[in-house]
Amino acid sequence: MLGRIRRIGGWRRRWQARSRIQKMDLYTRNTMKAMLWFFMLTWGGLPLLAAGPRSALVSALGVAVLVLNIAQCVLGTRRIDLAYDDYLGHGTFSRRLLVAPVVLLGAGTALLAALTALDTRSVFPLLLTDLPIALMIPYALLVPARTFLLHCLGYAALVVAFFAAAGVRGMQLVVPLPMVVAAGALMLITVRPGAWGLRNMWQAEEAKDVQARLAVAEERLRFGRDMHDVLGRNLAVIALKSELAVQLAERGRPEAVAQMIEVQRIAQESQREVREVVRGYREADLAVELDGARGVLEAAGIDCAVTGAAAGLPAGVQSALGWVVREATTNVLRHGNARRCAIRLAADGPAVTLVVENDGVPDRAPAAPGSGLAGLRERLAPMGGTLEAARTGERFLLTVTVPLHSAAELGEELTV
Repeated sequence: MLGRIRRIGGWRRRWQARSRIQKMDLYTRNTMKAMLWFFMLTWGGLPLLAAGPRSALVSALGVAVLVLNIAQCVLGTRRIDLAYDDYLGHGTFSRRLLVAPVVLLGAGTALLAALTALDTRSVFPLLLTDLPIALMIPYALLVPARTFLLHCLGYAALVVAFFAAAGVRGMQLVVPLPMVVAAGALMLITVRPGAWGLRNMWQAEEAKDVQARLAVAEERLRFGRDMHDVLGRNLAVIALKSELAVQLAERGRPEAVAQMIEVQRIAQESQREVREVVRGYREADLAVELDGARGVLEAAGIDCAVTGAAAGLPAGVQSALGWVVREATTNVLRHGNARRCAIRLAADGPAVTLVVENDGVPDRAPAAPGSGLAGLRERLAPMGGTLEAARTGERFLLTVTVPLHSAAELGEELTV
């Protein structure tokens, strides 16, 4: 009993550790597998049981049809995952994997034709509708819809030929055509739309990752352009004036000293400009970060409530807390499966407090802690700030406190 409880707990933890798109993917695949076995039990198994006592040969053929149907479901269950991977672009489905299901379908159809010819009481239409489903579910994901329907018509014609060869006549020979087409249409409208929606969700998830990488690359390019604009011209001038100073010094000209003084001035000016570029790169505007966090989280489907205002806080405090908001927002998007997030900013007497709270934290923590929170603690340390991260159940709480008097004493140097 204890082992069963542990297994249930393990399944629950693994489920919660998945992202929303991974949960939807798993749910869609398992739904198709469950539907396959549901049809086998209802449309494939119940008609054979409901037919009542029959001759030994007819009973043996019925059991053989049922065994083949079960074998089809076993193969179909394994092929569904591969077909979804192929449709989503996560893998390649080898067409050789269709050989065994096609052979089983042909053998089952032949047995069903013989069964119908021997026993006119057989309720074969439901059996005929169920037999191709194990192949239709993965096949609907591998070929275009038009090709799928044409192949369903071809299979229906083949079924009619099998039944005619077995000696079936009258309406029993006509019924297979609409039944097979109906089964194919049902699988098409059931499987394809769900897979199409799942593919769009995966593409949106991949697009979000690409967008994040592009944003990082764009920021690096911007920083690189700024550094080039600041240093490129000044370094060229320093090189020219240094070369001129060397030539003047070799000739014993006193102007060499003036040139080196000018080189020193340009180098100091370049150093100042580089500091300004780095300061602008490292500073984070708290109000902008709060608005950006709300927009990014809501765009990701996470309800975000922001309370408090950044106005009146020292520039150094705003910069440090802006980085906290940025890192916390990244963690909410990257880890867990949050549905709600609350960001609260409050200046309480001599200190300002920032609290970021979100739900949807996975049970399984990362194997190694990231460097983001450690970097924030290093950034807050010069101004006496503290950062605490706590987890309670599925909720994660990040609390930052910064003394205002220490920040005011440090001033703008905090952002350099």
